[in-house]
Amino acid sequence: MKRFLLLIVLCLIGGGLKTGLGGEASAADRPNFLVLITDDQRYDALGVVQKELGDRGRFPWFETPHMDRLAAEGVRFRNAFVVNSLCAPSRAVMLTGRYNHFNGVASNFRPFPVENVTYATILQRAGYVTGYFGKWHMDSQQERPGFDFFASFVGQGRYFDCPLLVQGTETATTGWVDDVTTEYVVRFIREHSRHDRPWLAVLGFKAPHGPFTPPERAKERFSGCLAKRTPNFDVRPPYLGPMQNSTKQSSDQATPAEVPVNLDYFRCISAVDDCVGRLLEELDECGVADNTIVIFQSDNGYYLGEHGLGDKRSAYEESLRIPLLARYPRGIPKGLVRDEMVLNLDLAPTILDFAGVPIPPEMQGQSWRPLAEGKQIPWRKAWLYEYFAEKQRNSRVPDIVAVRTESAKLITYPGHEDWTELFDLKSDPYETKNLYHEPSAANLRAELEAELKRLQQELGYRVPEYVDRPDWWGGTPPDPNAPPEICLDYRFDEYSSGGKIQDQSPRGNHAVNHGTIVTSLPGHGAVCVFDGNSYIEVPKSASLNPAGMSWTVEVTFHAEKPDGVLVARGGQSHGYALWLRQGHPVWTVVINNKAFSVETDESVEGWQTVTGVITPQHAAELYIGGKLAGRRLLPDFILTDPNDSMQIGADTGSPIVPSTTPKFQGEMKRVAIWRGARRPAP
Repeated sequence: MKRFLLLIVLCLIGGGLKTGLGGEASAADRPNFLVLITDDQRYDALGVVQKELGDRGRFPWFETPHMDRLAAEGVRFRNAFVVNSLCAPSRAVMLTGRYNHFNGVASNFRPFPVENVTYATILQRAGYVTGYFGKWHMDSQQERPGFDFFASFVGQGRYFDCPLLVQGTETATTGWVDDVTTEYVVRFIREHSRHDRPWLAVLGFKAPHGPFTPPERAKERFSGCLAKRTPNFDVRPPYLGPMQNSTKQSSDQATPAEVPVNLDYFRCISAVDDCVGRLLEELDECGVADNTIVIFQSDNGYYLGEHGLGDKRSAYEESLRIPLLARYPRGIPKGLVRDEMVLNLDLAPTILDFAGVPIPPEMQGQSWRPLAEGKQIPWRKAWLYEYFAEKQRNSRVPDIVAVRTESAKLITYPGHEDWTELFDLKSDPYETKNLYHEPSAANLRAELEAELKRLQQELGYRVPEYVDRPDWWGGTPPDPNAPPEICLDYRFDEYSSGGKIQDQSPRGNHAVNHGTIVTSLPGHGAVCVFDGNSYIEVPKSASLNPAGMSWTVEVTFHAEKPDGVLVARGGQSHGYALWLRQGHPVWTVVINNKAFSVETDESVEGWQTVTGVITPQHAAELYIGGKLAGRRLLPDFILTDPNDSMQIGADTGSPIVPSTTPKFQGEMKRVAIWRGARRPAP
């Protein structure tokens, strides 16, 4: 930190930068900018929005007093969207004001081109001192082009004790990462508010991106709260196929009005709200609040069960819509609300417009400054959405090109015309009824198809050469009905002295041993002995990703205690576990924060083989000794590759099994996993 502040001071002593007009910039002439970007915060994850929605709000208990303060003291855009709902691509759009098919970033796996023109590079030339803090992403890029100073983590970072690159030097930190980066911004504001140069500070929060991990102060907030269920929970995207079974399991069982939701997602946002309050307080204390434009927005939305999803990327409203707030006491009226459709594409031209700097004609967005000032001006009536299938191992989303108007949406999936969707958003805001093949919607279909074609031509739409395709590209997303393929096979008869458990499947998923002992038992051969404290950890790999797939886990074991964990992967959001409770095998599958367990009254004694299966028909099945012991319907497959690694004999990460469940004590002879449903032979 001392080195960071020293660099700032030396730059100031040395005279700083000149403006683009050749003179020194005055902080009194042009505003400062504080840009705050959350990660995966959906549009309605704001207290003020929940209050406004009333009975229609899914999370009426959620509160964000400091974000609400921004809305009350400035402008809130009700209809703010992203043109690509994915972390790095959206951030590249914000920086450049250009679509991803032009700006060099079409996936999470590309560095941001350092030669790109951004609002930061332009403000630098115009005399601003610029700083970047927190999440940058853009693969694992270490440069922060356009910024004089930066304290930023690489890639996704981590929530606690995250190393930061401070002016390019890796620096250890202590604490919750968004608190740490907020304090860097506080020091930046404090230092530059003393000098006669305008400044730009951009803070990318890690929260609420998964794994949702709030700081200690927020861990109990909203405890016991449930979310309202929306009509589109069982309406799946066409590329995933029809939902075989809904969460309504029988005609006499009513669909619940409320459902569990991952409260840690909201706790992370609530903790970020604390950080927003800290920054607003600093602006007040430094006397620069009146001349600082604060812009708050997210990089994309996020599904919390809608359409059976738990990510973003696709083109439904929950993925596209974001919060967008702006405060500028000198130019933005208090409490203003606008309904025009504004985009993340508009951030760069808006900042330049407020700074009084010419907007490059190459920028494809529009400045929303006149809207924020309360003016009535001609504004867009339609806009283009694009997504390029990328190699993210848990994604099955194909290429998407869509158009949204003020009242309707057309979603196309190039190469899959039969998947095309058309929605009337006025009568069907939850996008449950596809009108594309309805004769009554022929005029709407023709209108939106023409609008999509116009926008593609106007914006120069193309599939760029810098896409990063998934393994399944060129066909369709992975087929959950494919024949089972073994992807992990531990027989414990191949064991290296280096502490590795050797995988005998072709996938090479070797594991790290934490205290187990491999020995030989008469009549059983090689076995792995667990003493109640030891376990095996299996690193994440693409072949062990259960998302969107049928799945099989099988363990042959002898338990010395009636309770214990056999295999666990994932946590409270998504995952699975085979475990023992009072001698009874249990197969638990977690989907969208809800656990579905199959348990039998049958106790296991001596050596036994237990198998847990997720079937192509969305059911969890439990087998004991090759015989079906229990079955229950699931709402879907596991939707996301769990963040936690796999453990054999324990569940020490984000828990799936009850926290009182001990580590396994006994012996295991074989642990095997198949991609696909492999029902055992009796």
